[in-house]
Amino acid sequence: MFVMFLMVFWWKKRTQKQFTTSKLIEKLSPEKSTFKSFLKIIVVSLGLAFLIISLANPKMGTKLETIKRQGVDIVFALDVSKSMLAEDIAPSRLDKAKQIITKIIDNLGSDRVGIIVYAGNAYPLLPITTDHAAAKMFLQNANPDMVSSQGTAINEAIERALTYYDDNEQTNRFLFIVSDGEDHAENDFSAINQAVREGIKTYTIGVGTEGGGPIPLKNTIGGISYKKDSKGEVVITKMKTQTLQDIANKGKGKYINGNKTQETINTVSDLLLKAEKNEFETKQFSDYKDQFQWFIGFGLLFLIIDVLLLEKKTKWIQKLNLFNQTEVLKK
Repeated sequence: MFVMFLMVFWWKKRTQKQFTTSKLIEKLSPEKSTFKSFLKIIVVSLGLAFLIISLANPKMGTKLETIKRQGVDIVFALDVSKSMLAEDIAPSRLDKAKQIITKIIDNLGSDRVGIIVYAGNAYPLLPITTDHAAAKMFLQNANPDMVSSQGTAINEAIERALTYYDDNEQTNRFLFIVSDGEDHAENDFSAINQAVREGIKTYTIGVGTEGGGPIPLKNTIGGISYKKDSKGEVVITKMKTQTLQDIANKGKGKYINGNKTQETINTVSDLLLKAEKNEFETKQFSDYKDQFQWFIGFGLLFLIIDVLLLEKKTKWIQKLNLFNQTEVLKK
């Protein structure tokens, strides 16, 4: 804008010289102020610059504040063993499990959430947190490749879950094991008994069918084959409902059939809604404060000044006659 103004100003001067001299022009329009013309373009430029900056929504100022929350502590133990890749439940057992957990998280209030993945070993995927968006993001990345050994280490998963809860905060504690029940160690409830002693209720959500299905395996070029046993026959994995029911009963919880997603969500939501909410504190950074309003204010102020600013010489400055301009014009 400033460059265009200079070009127009130069063009006007050159055109005026074709008709008369600069002294005559000054006599014909004595109130014309070149300085005011430059001042107006500066003011307009500043006004537009501030408005443009305001569109970027600049933010400034953060502080660490303590927010009081009420809720329960929930840990999800997600089975990511190879059997969870079976597609007897569309799109697959694992995808169905992720879908269930995601929708449960969507219905939570201020409750804290943690996620564990397990197969042959158990690994923490996300520590217990109130950041539900982060929980859903980490959940989407869960897959069998995250666990080095296959199998179903349910005891290790429960033992890992025990470390998630804060002993100093006596909140209601829930552990949801989402699995097909395949390959779980039988008659070993030591970890579940420990969870019960610590006030943790263990619920199981079963995904899969008792009729079962093959386990698809993708190769490096995108082809699909199915897992076979030592005899070369395709392995059919079946959901073990009884195993999951036994775990839930020992854990003072309940078995939930997860094949019907909405019914599962309603059951879990009703369960958590009836649970007593305990107060706990969590520290987090507050959001950056929006500062765009200041830039809009300054931008509008400069544009108003531009409207009020005329391209005439200021009368009181003319009266001062600092440079004897009046006498020069008379001559």
